[in-house]
Amino acid sequence: MIFALIVLLVLLATLIGGWLFLAVWPGKIAKRRGHRRAEAVAMCGYWGALTLGLLMPIAFIWAYTDGEEPVRNSGAEGDA
Repeated sequence: MIFALIVLLVLLATLIGGWLFLAVWPGKIAKRRGHRRAEAVAMCGYWGALTLGLLMPIAFIWAYTDGEEPVRNSGAEGDA
């Protein structure tokens, strides 16, 4: 009985720790990459954890993008 309780407590602690790790991870990625809105990405990760993963994909995608439009070359060589 005691062994089963210890196993359940360790499992619960591991699940909570893993979920917290996933909540913090997008913010760390964004800060490491020098994202302009790293704090907002971190908050999206926290809210993703609170919404049971609903916002997590958005947080991870946002952490790897810089949020700026790509510069398009018009093809003319004289343009600066």
